[in-house]
Amino acid sequence: MHPGNLWGGKLDAVDSDRAVAEEEERRRNMSEWDQGALHSQRLAEENQRNQLDETQQSWLLAPQDSWKKKRKKYVNLGCVSVSRTVFLWTIGSIVVLFLVVALPIIIVKSLPRPKTTPTLSDNYTLALHKAILFFDAQKSGKLPKTNQRVPWRGDSGLKDGLKDVVGGLVGGYYDGGSNTKFHFPMAFSMTMLSWSLIEYSHKFKAINEYDHMRDVLKWGTDYLLLTFNNSASRPDHIYTQVGGGLRESESPDDIYCWQRPEDMSYDRPVLSATAATDLGAEVASALAAASIVFTDKPSYAKKLKKGAETLWPFFRSKSRRKRYSNGQPTSEAFYNSTSMFDELMWAGAWLYYATGNKTYIQLATDPRVPQTAKAFTNRPELMVPSWNNKLPGAMLLMTRYRLFLNPGFPYENMLNRYHNATGVTMCAYLKQYNVFNRTSGGLIQVNMGKPRPLEYVAHASFLASLFADYLNSTGVPGWYCGPTFVSTHVLKDFAKSQIDYILGDNPKKMSYVVGFGNKFPRRVHHRGATIPKDKKRRSCREGLKYRDTKNQNPHNITGAMVGGPNKFDQFNDIRSNYNASEPTLSGNAGLVAALVSLTSSGGYTIDKNTMFNGVPPLYPPTPPPPKAWRP
Repeated sequence: MHPGNLWGGKLDAVDSDRAVAEEEERRRNMSEWDQGALHSQRLAEENQRNQLDETQQSWLLAPQDSWKKKRKKYVNLGCVSVSRTVFLWTIGSIVVLFLVVALPIIIVKSLPRPKTTPTLSDNYTLALHKAILFFDAQKSGKLPKTNQRVPWRGDSGLKDGLKDVVGGLVGGYYDGGSNTKFHFPMAFSMTMLSWSLIEYSHKFKAINEYDHMRDVLKWGTDYLLLTFNNSASRPDHIYTQVGGGLRESESPDDIYCWQRPEDMSYDRPVLSATAATDLGAEVASALAAASIVFTDKPSYAKKLKKGAETLWPFFRSKSRRKRYSNGQPTSEAFYNSTSMFDELMWAGAWLYYATGNKTYIQLATDPRVPQTAKAFTNRPELMVPSWNNKLPGAMLLMTRYRLFLNPGFPYENMLNRYHNATGVTMCAYLKQYNVFNRTSGGLIQVNMGKPRPLEYVAHASFLASLFADYLNSTGVPGWYCGPTFVSTHVLKDFAKSQIDYILGDNPKKMSYVVGFGNKFPRRVHHRGATIPKDKKRRSCREGLKYRDTKNQNPHNITGAMVGGPNKFDQFNDIRSNYNASEPTLSGNAGLVAALVSLTSSGGYTIDKNTMFNGVPPLYPPTPPPPKAWRP
């Protein structure tokens, strides 16, 4: 080791120029290396940008050729693209729908509309419209100024009862061709109208006669409320009629005089009775039945029910048990009542349905009442419903109770007997059992060949049609006449055949309802219809020339059903033959009921429930569940 080298390492001398040159070389190499790296970095970044652009072009901005291909497959709707095929199918479907559906509608609506022909009503509906009008022609009292349907009628009878009754007896209906107001058949007529309204309200509504019918009914029940002291707890008398007379009378009265009711000036007496079981029960029936019709007017329905129940002690009193017409010649001559126990059954049923009070149904099903009324004797004359015989109607009304509610004990035994008796009555109406004779033209002689047959035929037809509807509504296809099963359609056919006879299917080819068809009675026995309305007042006897003339009446009393032909199908259109040519309230009430039961307007069903709205539940209600147990 050399002593001069204290630090170690080579001992070679350093060339300063060489060192400087090496330093410069090194810097130059570094500079070249940095530019290459930067260039490589720039190339890498540019390459990366090129790669991103290609992605973008492939994703959003596809190459021009690719975009053209996709544009052919899709349609851009702005916020969404849809398949061109789907789009074209949608547009095509809309166009087709427009051409097939919308365009024809537009064309049809743009064409001028021909006058539409309304749906043709059946004959029963057409006749029904007219039959109701008869009651408007029979109104007494101050007529409404609006909606007056009979232009040749006016105010009349404005002094009725003012001398005898507080407040008078103004209103109600004249019975037929005379100007007398008989309360017994008037009350029965209102009961029958109520019955038809309860069972077939939907039919009256379908032909726009429901409100009209209720107006007709209310006109009658408003008047019936005046015929007794309905504010008393126990009335002691009842008014039986206003006016009247006898056929051999020679003093001014409703029979002797031939005047329009608007021209009456003679005294019209008011008859009353302190004992009148039949009349009291009939008026109570009318009020009770009407209260069911007017359930939508609670205050009026309550008034009607109160009136009906007020009469209960009057007609139930044994000391007042008497027929209203007994000892009253002007009543006996026209509407002589022959029994009173049928009215007790009738009233008991209606009062029960209206109030739900079991006292009334107990009377109606008391075995002593039908036994006294001879309800189960099967006598043909007692199978004929009329203003004088309520047995068939009362038993059918209580058969309804059994069919629809089946109350069981303690009523079942009597209700079953009523049901069987009703079936026997219906069998008696059928031709094959030969209970009643028939004319050669097919009219059943339920009134045994006596005058005015059509009234009795109309009521029998209504009961037969209604019984068939009861059975149909319970799913029962018929009933038995002895060992023979009879279908319900047989009863309907019977009712139709009889009403068709009345409407013109008879040997005379003549309608017995005024204004229906081309041929009908033109000389109806009716004072108001025979005298012209010309502002001239005719005295009591001056009107006789209009009664006796052979000319047609100046006014058609539209809807009036006349008495009808004799047992040989013969009818002479003569005014003086009142048995054939005079209409009556009770006759038209039966006609209205029969027609509405047969019309197809509104369907073929009945209203099963309204009749029983006032009847309480027959079985005790289900007890409430016990309270929750608490420890």
